[in-house]
Amino acid sequence: MKDVNIKIYLLALLLAYCVIVLGAYVRLSDAGLGCPDWPGCYGELFVPTEEKVIEQGNQDYLQRPLEHAKAWKEMTHRYAAGLLGLLILFLAFDSWKLRYRTKTSPVFAPSALLVLVCFQAALGMWTVTLLLKPVIVTAHLLGGMAILSLLHWQLLNSLYPVKASEQKSVNNFVIFGLGVVYCQIALGGWTSANYAALICTDFPTCQGKWWPQMNFEEGFVLWRGLGVDYEGGVLDASARTAVHVTHRLGALITFIVVLSIAINTILSKSRRFLSLGVLIICLLLAQVSLGVANVLFTLPLPIAVAHNGVAALLLLSMVTLLYFSQFATDN
Repeated sequence: MKDVNIKIYLLALLLAYCVIVLGAYVRLSDAGLGCPDWPGCYGELFVPTEEKVIEQGNQDYLQRPLEHAKAWKEMTHRYAAGLLGLLILFLAFDSWKLRYRTKTSPVFAPSALLVLVCFQAALGMWTVTLLLKPVIVTAHLLGGMAILSLLHWQLLNSLYPVKASEQKSVNNFVIFGLGVVYCQIALGGWTSANYAALICTDFPTCQGKWWPQMNFEEGFVLWRGLGVDYEGGVLDASARTAVHVTHRLGALITFIVVLSIAINTILSKSRRFLSLGVLIICLLLAQVSLGVANVLFTLPLPIAVAHNGVAALLLLSMVTLLYFSQFATDN
């Protein structure tokens, strides 16, 4: 039964990663409102194909006539997210059943995953119904990253259980680094949700200046009321510039912190940590390169999606490092 659960956790982890990458693809290809209702699409479970249904849907949503390409992108993302939810429901149910039988099986993490995925579904609904409100879009991204991280932690715990004799206090610096990476992902989500990625098209300067005109107060207003359509962005140039430059500064801080952790990891005289440290540095350099390429090549879709995907991998590498920092000895 344990082997079955490991396989399901692995499948759920891979699917969660695909859902995150798909979500980035949907957002960056401006298909987030490809279906203006939720959970269906123009009132249907699948993207409408019958002319009569399409006409009715277009009348119901006059501002958003059906575009099949965008609708299918959005619905594919929803189907994948729904399948992930079912896998997590199975894992939670199985843990409760095992707890009932043995009285010892842990149920907190699977239950937390189920609660988290339910809240994530609500965020997905609000992303559509609140017309891509940036705080909801960013929270949706962070929720997906949290689910991915918790699934990965559970998989590691199944594959490499920590014995009481092996356990030690986790490295606080690694926890700090993990928090920094998570905050930087939030800044990236905020930049994308506010359509601020292309406000600076040069690097390392922005608009030809080291410190262009910026409105930080306007750029980081979290809530602007209901009924505002955020597709295409509502911020002016100075506010978008503030968001973009903050993301760059966050990237610099993240680079310094994570690189320091990776180097310290490599110097730990552990083969396991040596491999992890090298992997983290490779992912960090790839992420920086993709970020610069996004600016210099005006946000090409494959590079922009890859930037999201590598961010998730970097987060997972930090979660892995945090998990193995519990071990008193190298196995």
